[in-house]
Amino acid sequence: MPGLSIIVASADGQRFYAALEAAAAAAALGRPARIFLQGEAAALLRVPVAFDGDAARRAAGQPDLASLIAEAMAMDVGLVVCQSGMALVGMTASELVPQVRAGGLVSFLADLGAGDQLLTY
Repeated sequence: MPGLSIIVASADGQRFYAALEAAAAAAALGRPARIFLQGEAAALLRVPVAFDGDAARRAAGQPDLASLIAEAMAMDVGLVVCQSGMALVGMTASELVPQVRAGGLVSFLADLGAGDQLLTY
């Protein structure tokens, strides 16, 4: 089954949340899914994870960003954070959500399968 690869290219929590939902939906359908956080988006995976929409999501009975990350990872959605982006936002690997892998865009794209879909948020 073709995989779903997503690039989150801005430090926008709503876009990252939507990317996580799409990746989790693909994983629920049995498709491999992964997300690459590029540039300033790396900061979205800094512990403690939160974004401005968390309160509204919880009030609507939906998971907050940290919970959705945990759910997606439990479904084997891969999360890769840009090494250059980490440097850009002044992060170290010790500040990342556990089990997130640091990597580069070249290796992320090199791992695309022939039939994989690539989305950018």
